[in-house]
Amino acid sequence: MNIKTKLRLGFGFLFLVVISFGGISLYHINQISERSKVILKDNYKSLIYVNEMLTALDNENGNINLKNVSAFDKALKLEENNITENGEKNAVIALRKAFVSIANPNNAIEAKNNAMAQIRLQLRNIDELNMNAIVKKNDEAQKATQKATIYLSVTASITFIILFSFIVNFPGFIANPLRELLAGIKEISRKNYRQKLDFKGSDEFSELALAFNKMAIELKNWDNSNVAQLISEKQRIETIIEQMQDAIIGLNEKQEILFLNKVASELLNLNSAYVIGKNAVELAQKNELFKRLLTEKIGDEPVKIYANEKESYFILENREIVIPNLDDPNEQTLITAGKSAGKVYILKNVTKFKELDEAKTNFIATVSHELKTPLSSIKMSLKLLNDERVGVMNEEQNQLVNHIKEDSERLLKITSELLDLAQVETGNLQLNLVKTNPVEIVNFALAAVQFQAEQKGIDLVFNSTNNLPFVNADVQKTAWVMVNFLSNALRYSSAKSKIIIDVFEQDKFITFSVKDFGKGIEEQYQKRLFDRYYQVPTDGQNKSGSGLGLAISKDFIEAENGNIWVESSVGEGSKFSFQLPVA
Repeated sequence: MNIKTKLRLGFGFLFLVVISFGGISLYHINQISERSKVILKDNYKSLIYVNEMLTALDNENGNINLKNVSAFDKALKLEENNITENGEKNAVIALRKAFVSIANPNNAIEAKNNAMAQIRLQLRNIDELNMNAIVKKNDEAQKATQKATIYLSVTASITFIILFSFIVNFPGFIANPLRELLAGIKEISRKNYRQKLDFKGSDEFSELALAFNKMAIELKNWDNSNVAQLISEKQRIETIIEQMQDAIIGLNEKQEILFLNKVASELLNLNSAYVIGKNAVELAQKNELFKRLLTEKIGDEPVKIYANEKESYFILENREIVIPNLDDPNEQTLITAGKSAGKVYILKNVTKFKELDEAKTNFIATVSHELKTPLSSIKMSLKLLNDERVGVMNEEQNQLVNHIKEDSERLLKITSELLDLAQVETGNLQLNLVKTNPVEIVNFALAAVQFQAEQKGIDLVFNSTNNLPFVNADVQKTAWVMVNFLSNALRYSSAKSKIIIDVFEQDKFITFSVKDFGKGIEEQYQKRLFDRYYQVPTDGQNKSGSGLGLAISKDFIEAENGNIWVESSVGEGSKFSFQLPVA
């Protein structure tokens, strides 16, 4: 029998008990009511009729005449129809006989007096009979009421006992198995897989017990087969983290330290055995370096830390640990949504790379500086060769000298760019900021490339608004950026074309732009144009530069608190721009 059927039977039994109690109560109440009605209906009416007849007699001084004969006769007829007690009928017959005798005018006075005496006698008899009956029936009603009270009390007591027993015992039928199930689940949560449930019967609780016991066995088997593997994996991961050369610190979602490896422990001067489980924010209040790591802005610039008796450089990274949000029962949500389970901070030691980068920068600066002297000497020699006082060269010799001159100028430009790059990388870039008219910067750059533009027949169109505000800028370096823009535009523009130079004010910035109408730059290359040593692939018609010009231009402009960018579409040309804040 299933639980639903048992519940129906139980509540059906309660319903029958309540209905039975109600039926017994209604029965006894009805009996009491019937007995009360008999008293009021029969005997009480007879007393009323007797009283009416006596009143009729009293109204005429004890005589029956034409004035009261009808009233007396009416009451007598009603009494004749309401005979209920033994002896009452004879009294009523005698009363009727005496009334007839008085009403007969032929009877003598003495006969009428005897009849009147008989009337009063029979009225007293009827009155006494009904009064005695009322007393008797009242006693019977009282006894019946007492009996009904006893029956109702006994019935109520039995019903109360039944209901009380049901209330006490029936909830246990549901609650006790649930309590045992809850205790079993708690034991399972403590990994006590030997816990069993034993419910008698064939209802759902018995099926639940069988399923629970089967689950306990499966969990025990799973635990025995996976615990060792999980412990092994945990130890392996901890060993890997411990042996890593980078400092690693793990925090949970409550900002408590989960782990830190040996490198992190030595670097932060923290005892791993002591700090595990401690609040990271509280520890950071006592450890300035740890506090710096927790609040340090994540970026590409390395963090300088004094470690191993020297200044070391570290790149700070952090990774947020995201796990599935198991709080939401929606399966679809589990796939797409997650919640944070903490963070992992990683300090990558880049000291060796930093030292190598500095060595590279110093090497480039040294080599570039050393190359400038022989290149300058070569240029001077080429200038002397072009002087006819030394000797006249033939056409082929002139071409060779021109090629040497172009290559030496290109090498000299590259060495200058490398020297500028070395200044930027070593932090030795020095700016001579002065309030300058933007138009003067552009004119300086235009003068530098005017001859080159005339050779290709390219028209340089300069557009500018009047009364531009000044900018705080290093004139030489800003003009160098404009020259670099213009040189690139001239290199990739066809002959007899034009280049548009615009200078205007926008949102408290002065915008400089150089627009050419060459073949343009594909979008995939635009994002890396300002990276060092990056060169856009060419078709062989144009000589590619060193890949440093735009990178150095970006460093110069950003050092002046400006912005630099490019806009280009294939077949429509390119537009290089930068902004400097108004002074």
